[in-house]
Amino acid sequence: MKKAFLGCVFVVAVLLSSCGDNEYNECVFQPEIDNPVDIKIERLESKLLNIDNRDSLRAFLIANPIITTYFLNKGTYPNDSLMLDGLMSKFSNPHIDTLEMEIDRVFGDLSELNAELNTAYSHLKHYYPDVTIPKVKTVATGFDFDLYVSDTLVVIGLDYYLGEGAKFRPIGMYNYILKRYAPEYIVPSIMLLNGISPNYNATNVKDKTILSDMMAYGKAFYFTKRMIPCVPDSTIIWYTREEIEGSRANVDIIWTHFVENELLFETNHMVKKKYIEDRPKTFEIGEKAPGRLGQWLGWQIVNKYMEEHPDTDFQDMMMIEDPQLIFKNSKFKPDKGGLF
Repeated sequence: MKKAFLGCVFVVAVLLSSCGDNEYNECVFQPEIDNPVDIKIERLESKLLNIDNRDSLRAFLIANPIITTYFLNKGTYPNDSLMLDGLMSKFSNPHIDTLEMEIDRVFGDLSELNAELNTAYSHLKHYYPDVTIPKVKTVATGFDFDLYVSDTLVVIGLDYYLGEGAKFRPIGMYNYILKRYAPEYIVPSIMLLNGISPNYNATNVKDKTILSDMMAYGKAFYFTKRMIPCVPDSTIIWYTREEIEGSRANVDIIWTHFVENELLFETNHMVKKKYIEDRPKTFEIGEKAPGRLGQWLGWQIVNKYMEEHPDTDFQDMMMIEDPQLIFKNSKFKPDKGGLF
């Protein structure tokens, strides 16, 4: 009965928050960027999709080892000769030009994506002046791999991110995961992968508690929001508008569930999966509660910590290894029916 009740409350709160006049402020502090970066995207999708001979393909593979390994699945072929045969057959498919046209339709000249990347990496350079801005390449391989991010190179599989309504979509995915493969999620995903990296986010790998995972993800989302200050929270965490508003309106219910069930210091992997890993819903809290609520709740705790410590640079917060230090000093205790 309690589970059903929570589901009903979540639905009502979503409806109320959607109709309210108090719009949640999606923008955070935007620093003045003195030296914006100027990323030049190297487009390789057309070059690869239109390769028509083995010598050109071999040269492409040698010149682009990351794409060869990750996006073209080199490890699945017994030898290079069979790989060349397989790829030549794939890229000679008569439908491959339709995929290329879809990419052009959705992304055009990549000016919008380029601007978003420049915004994000300009903020990264502002907060971390010594960082090296990576090279950025785009590619299309027929849905073999989506995104590669390192300190020196970013490769984006544009075919993965064509979005709803495209003629071609990645196969074998649940809809709640597939929805995040749209153009607006590319840059947030890149920044989130940076934000979860130990280069920026210190964690205690020996701590296996849910709280530790919550703080790691919470810091990563906080980091991402600072890199793209006015991108909606829902886009950053892959929630719908209704899910993010419902979570905000029901934060007291979510928090009570975590406290009453003593989840913060739980280490059981099967329990952790229910609150941290991908699921369509967190049914233990409510029928309409989105998945990964542990991640979202961790983000709110980190937000509260920074609110309580306005003189703390967020870069210093990111390097706090002890999740309990952030949690205890956040004084997190949400009000009924809303955040703080």
